[in-house]
Amino acid sequence: MINIVRIETLEEIQKILMDQKYDNNIQRFRSSKMYRGMPNAHYSLNTSLQRNCRNKKNGIEYCILRNFTKYAATDDPQLKESIWRQMIIGQHHGLPTRLLDWTYSPLVGLHFATSDEDLSQMDKNDCILWEIDIIEINNLLPDEYRDTLKKENAFLFTTDMLQSLTTNLSKYDADMGEKSMVIIEPPSIDQRIINQYSYFSIVPDKVSDIENFLQNRTKNTVKYIIDKNIKWRVRDMLDQMNINERIMYPGLDGLSTWLKRHYFVK
Repeated sequence: MINIVRIETLEEIQKILMDQKYDNNIQRFRSSKMYRGMPNAHYSLNTSLQRNCRNKKNGIEYCILRNFTKYAATDDPQLKESIWRQMIIGQHHGLPTRLLDWTYSPLVGLHFATSDEDLSQMDKNDCILWEIDIIEINNLLPDEYRDTLKKENAFLFTTDMLQSLTTNLSKYDADMGEKSMVIIEPPSIDQRIINQYSYFSIVPDKVSDIENFLQNRTKNTVKYIIDKNIKWRVRDMLDQMNINERIMYPGLDGLSTWLKRHYFVK
């Protein structure tokens, strides 16, 4: 099920940031949660492939990946060796894919919930912070996939681990059906992925409605709806914590976007 929680104060935000449980095995505090921020509460959980190709996504997906690999292989020869790398590198550069972005950091999630929109509209609508439980999602996986995680003593899949199980989307979709999906850690190809603490869920073709999947298959998913009246307050707090475009998108583009918002006149 999806637990809907309304956030109206900074104190309630703080509870999300401090949500780590004590692990007796390592005597440390750790979290099994991942986050996805969205600037408008009316937005749905959709992949860029769903938004771009709609009901023809299954037929077009291979064409997109094939042509991306054909033209991009000169920059990254390893693309030819792994469809999972094709997706991740493509997603990183704006290619429509079946991947859905997540972050291990609730602060990064809050950044994306309070950015990427017309600044004059910031206080006109509520925003969302999605929270999923990695352990819960992993427990939905077929035995072969869970055994691989256990053997590797891993929390999440790498491209190499997934490549050892399947090298094509058809088998992946057959393995997952409509009951499970893999969360994968991208290779640290640049500072942006590292700074955003990025991960991806690989959405199977039979999961046409991601929110319905979370509603029916999970118990720990939370949809935090952040009241529009505190969005600017959250945004200003994040800026003081150095969670901003300058860090999320290293380079002059990120710097310029951060300065544009920093000096925006309300």
